[in-house]
Amino acid sequence: MTNVSLYSIAAVYIVSGFLHFFRPEPYLRIMPPYIPYHSLMVLLSGIAELVLGVGLLFPATRSLAAWGLILLLIAVFPANVYMATADKFASIPAWIRWGRLPLQAVLIWWAWRFT
Repeated sequence: MTNVSLYSIAAVYIVSGFLHFFRPEPYLRIMPPYIPYHSLMVLLSGIAELVLGVGLLFPATRSLAAWGLILLLIAVFPANVYMATADKFASIPAWIRWGRLPLQAVLIWWAWRFT
């Protein structure tokens, strides 16, 4: 496992976690209507990304953090499906909307490498 891969994945989740606080609008917009408490869910997922991203940086917590990221990626998958299928996102090119779905598998694989 290269340090570049480790630091890159940690940075992705740490930066994304901060964005949940400073730019929550995109995350709020892709929340499926059937999920309650959108603002709270965005806040909690941002906290999870920050904590798990930092957890990857320490050998003692790396495996647990990686498993946590895998579970988080599975948990947020419905938001990606909603973005791919909801009419309100028709202005976003279809290849971007649908491309996010297999990207989740790549992100899961990337996190799994650190379990």
